[in-house]
Amino acid sequence: MKIEEVIDQTLIPAITGATVVGIDIGSRTGKAVLFTGGELFTAQTPTGIDMQETSDELLAELLEVSGLKRADISYIVGTGYGRVAMHFPEIPHQIVTEISCHAMGAHYLNAGIKTIIDIGGQDSKGIKVDQETGRVVEFVMNDKCAAGTGRFLEKVAQLLDLDLSELGKVALEAAKPSEISSQCVVFAESEVISLRAKGATQEDIAAGIHLATARRVRNLLSRIGLEPGLAFSGGVSNNVGMKKAIEDLLEHPISEFKLDAIYAGALGAAVHAQHYLAAGGRGSQESGSGFSLELTELENRIAKQQETIITGADGKKKVGYLCTYTPLELINAAGVNQVRLFKMGNTEVVASGEQITQSVFCDFTKSILGAFKEGDPLYKSLDKVYTFYTCDCIKKVGEAIGDFFAPADIYILPRLRHKESSRGYYRTEILNFKEDLEKLSGHTITEEEVREQIKIYNQVRAVLKQISDLRKRDNPPLKGKDFLDLIKAYYYLPPEELLILYQELYDTLSAVPDQGAKPIRLMMAGGIVADGDRRLLELIEDTVGARVVIEDHCTGSRNVSFQISEAGDPYQALAEGYLDQSPCTRMKPLQERVVISGDLAQEYKADGILYVYLKFCPCYGQIKHEFFRHYQKLGIPVLEVPIDYSASDQGQLKTRLEAFIEVLGERGGVTTGAGRKNSQSA
Repeated sequence: MKIEEVIDQTLIPAITGATVVGIDIGSRTGKAVLFTGGELFTAQTPTGIDMQETSDELLAELLEVSGLKRADISYIVGTGYGRVAMHFPEIPHQIVTEISCHAMGAHYLNAGIKTIIDIGGQDSKGIKVDQETGRVVEFVMNDKCAAGTGRFLEKVAQLLDLDLSELGKVALEAAKPSEISSQCVVFAESEVISLRAKGATQEDIAAGIHLATARRVRNLLSRIGLEPGLAFSGGVSNNVGMKKAIEDLLEHPISEFKLDAIYAGALGAAVHAQHYLAAGGRGSQESGSGFSLELTELENRIAKQQETIITGADGKKKVGYLCTYTPLELINAAGVNQVRLFKMGNTEVVASGEQITQSVFCDFTKSILGAFKEGDPLYKSLDKVYTFYTCDCIKKVGEAIGDFFAPADIYILPRLRHKESSRGYYRTEILNFKEDLEKLSGHTITEEEVREQIKIYNQVRAVLKQISDLRKRDNPPLKGKDFLDLIKAYYYLPPEELLILYQELYDTLSAVPDQGAKPIRLMMAGGIVADGDRRLLELIEDTVGARVVIEDHCTGSRNVSFQISEAGDPYQALAEGYLDQSPCTRMKPLQERVVISGDLAQEYKADGILYVYLKFCPCYGQIKHEFFRHYQKLGIPVLEVPIDYSASDQGQLKTRLEAFIEVLGERGGVTTGAGRKNSQSA
């Protein structure tokens, strides 16, 4: 077909005439678009097990219908569910997220589009588009639940003895759509079976399912806003019942295209291919100085210390603690080994912990209890566990440890609305903590010993702050995951050993030249990042190519960026120093906490913020919008990332991160190769 028959008339001059291909491998269907001269060709095939084979089939079909050869193709961009598997050795190519490609494709089909609903087989997305450029302004994806996706509709069609292609048409014939209350595929299946047993018609059930799916889409869009100029793309866009349900619920018409909207992603990929070709085939840029920090020695020291604690080889008592407000200076003054209980559990450990606590607790709290229940040797070796609790869930975990696994004491941590009385109360709790440590260790703690520990921990924190400050460089000499591993040592090793290790590392890092292409800079804010929870950081830094330069969570830089007075009453100094550190959201009036977070992002020149929290987290999940509003007021883009400790959402996390990095790269006017394969020169 002629390009002018489908492309928005105002954008036809932007089509260069080069021979390029966009390939969109969805979870159910592969689509492809070829531009050549003034013509456009399309191809479609079911997605097979081998994504590269599906890509090759699509390319072969395009070549057949266009009469071209592979050697005629100047550039290929791959996108969609199977994009990472695409490889064309003899053709320059890139991969781009489907979010960017659907935005660009819808824009070229209708330059008036501002909002896109993209429903595919495995996920659904809401995308806001810049009308001038077709770039992504903001986006949101559903979580890893299948509700609100093509898979959801496919399952219902099976229950109603319908072909998926019939489901939407049947829904249009409904007299009274059934009420489907559940947002979950499993529960919705039970509802459908129950409705059929009660005599509800296929038509009414089908219409009810479409409305339930549309409600989920509406909830998704509410997070980014709906502007006039609405498009519907993706594999479900041809479902007339879904289209009607969305229009009825949103009270807004869906714009029509002159090309099947299922090709929007592939079309956008082809447009991106033209852009790359025009830019000389530039792909991803290597960022950073090329220096790689070696932390094997640090890991060995941690492993050795944990083995000493497990075996009791040094004869010292061993305590675990749950919160960053626990004064380590007192533990070490008592001559006791300390371990922060913050290991990430796998799905089995989390499930084991859930048998003790409630299912609505976050995976971190379940991991702690699961580790005890499953007999983790480090946790099992502890003589006592202490909790200066902020989060009420952590309090319950401390109580459960005491009830089932090990002696435990819980200390109340005051809020900071009234500073003087809070400090006085906390000092009293610290003295109670001191007395209990003395009973446990058999050692009377002197004020001089406490002052000595305050002094050395101040030195340790100061060197860590110096290391963190190196990340203010254009090209930080260490990655975010490296810094979190340095912090991990803080929770396991004695301060005398830490001071030597950290100083050596600082000397090494400060000598690294500040050179190379500047990476996209991110702040990771929100809830706790556990020991072993590096999946997100690896995606950000090793796969997507950005760099976390600062953390605003309680296992990052935030809780070691403070000093404690070395003069006067050491217990009052501990109370003031710990309470005045950058606080947990529970600890101060929230607005003050929010401002601190924004200031940190600006200090470290963050291009964007990842607000990461564990699902069901009461401290950070429920108050996230206060942070978002402040970040937006500062003009810093933010991506919400709710996570758990399962691995089933790896692909979706990667897509969201890649799209966010693409948005930041475009916003900053720099070329970013986030998440893309290396390309050949054209």
